[in-house]
Amino acid sequence: MNRLFRDVGGDLLASQGSVVCIGAFDGLHRGHQALVGHALARARALGLASVALSFEPLPREFFAHAAAPPRLLLPRAKFEGLRALGIDHVGLLRFNGAMAAMSPEEFVDRILVARLAAREVWVGPEFRFGHRRAGDLAVLQALGANRGFTAHEIAPVAVDGQRVSSSVLRQQLVLGDLDGAAIGLGRRYAIAGKVVRGRQLGRKLGYPTANLRLMGKHTALAGIYASWVHGVGPAPRASVSSLGTRPTVFGQEPLLEAHLFDFDGDLYGQRITVEFVRKLRDEEKFDDLPALVRQMNIDADQARRILARDTTDHGVTA
Repeated sequence: MNRLFRDVGGDLLASQGSVVCIGAFDGLHRGHQALVGHALARARALGLASVALSFEPLPREFFAHAAAPPRLLLPRAKFEGLRALGIDHVGLLRFNGAMAAMSPEEFVDRILVARLAAREVWVGPEFRFGHRRAGDLAVLQALGANRGFTAHEIAPVAVDGQRVSSSVLRQQLVLGDLDGAAIGLGRRYAIAGKVVRGRQLGRKLGYPTANLRLMGKHTALAGIYASWVHGVGPAPRASVSSLGTRPTVFGQEPLLEAHLFDFDGDLYGQRITVEFVRKLRDEEKFDDLPALVRQMNIDADQARRILARDTTDHGVTA
């Protein structure tokens, strides 16, 4: 059973007790996978429910607003990724002023005890919680000792001597290092969403696109990419994708647009996943539409050549 909950208050979700892991889980990288996998194994060994507890928006987004770091994973994809790992209950608690003001004691009593009946709590390195980040692992352990649960930290995960972290992955993606990011993620970076109706300009220019909105989130990628699109038939479809604000046509809202090669169909309302293979160039503003189309032809030819040589396994998170 997979259940999503968003609220602090509510019914007890695990009447027999639970093993809880807590984190931002932005990206669900190898470090997150290790934390979730360990909590899941402990829950199964103890015969308890497993819970992954996170927040939406992320605390750094709530406090920093427009200056928040780019997101690696949109909320629905985070839930689906945690569900795919086998977690019983996923909490994406609404992070607001009331949550920010919650003391470590209140967080433990209202959520870990009252809602989840926690028996074990697992966190990653440098874990902090509660008002002004007053709580750490030692505080969590002390509170748990009086409330019937134990708290533990897993060791950081390193690949080739470098610790895997969301901040490192963000930097790699901003720099266009998709291969480096794939190592830390354990898969290629991808963005999933529901295809929405756009202005139809791409179709008029000879490049119809499947458009995904980014739910107001600032992503780590920007530019033009060779990509695979999943969710359109049994096999991934070769494509060229643009992620940005479309300055040549005076766009404002960030949008992911994927042009599927040799495809003519209606994808509106369908959920797809765009897997990024290679960055081709940065987004730029052209003098006119003919100049834009000439560059689009170059981008498409380059993407076709790259994807024709790509034999990497398509392990993506929708």
